[in-house]
Amino acid sequence: MVQAVVFDLDYTLAVPSRDRETILQEAADAVDAPELSREAYLTAHSQNLTRETRAPIFADLLADRTTDADPETLARAYRETIADALEPLVGVEAMLADLRGGYRVGLLTNGPVRAQRDKLETLGWEDVFDAAVVTGELEAGKPDPRAFEAVADALEVAPENVVYVGDDVEADVYGATNAGMRVIQVLLEDGPDPDSRAVAHVDQDEVATAVPGIVADLE
Repeated sequence: MVQAVVFDLDYTLAVPSRDRETILQEAADAVDAPELSREAYLTAHSQNLTRETRAPIFADLLADRTTDADPETLARAYRETIADALEPLVGVEAMLADLRGGYRVGLLTNGPVRAQRDKLETLGWEDVFDAAVVTGELEAGKPDPRAFEAVADALEVAPENVVYVGDDVEADVYGATNAGMRVIQVLLEDGPDPDSRAVAHVDQDEVATAVPGIVADLE
């Protein structure tokens, strides 16, 4: 029995209007920081999920660089640049409202607290979900089962009664299925390929139209 639908945020419900490599460099340029690669950023991000801000991420990135740039200032610039670029996928706001008519609707997003909460505020989504959990508030982030258990607890449902919707194979598909949830994988234009552990797959631009019907069929 499906009692709740939980979504990932980035690239599942909302996307930046510019690519992340460009946004990262715009933030670095704004504070006269050296050029930073997206690959290095993602590595540092994965090691600093449970944090208040991205400052520890940028502290790691700048540790071996000759620069006067301050990690906290760079973190703020990056947060503001992302927020300025973030846009909801077409139709997802109406979809979320409709789903709340029949299910508990939640959000589970990896990242530092202020960064992810700022995104929700920028999108005007503070009251869109019955529960919105940011892994920076937890002891562990996705794919750790404790992250998924935390959002299930917040929604007051058992994990086996949750359908999770996300794009990342490791963090979302593996993480949610390992926690006992069924997963709808969101497929991005540049990959990865559909994962067999997901019960269904939807193209990113069809999330708003396809997800409700898939959830209903899983009842």
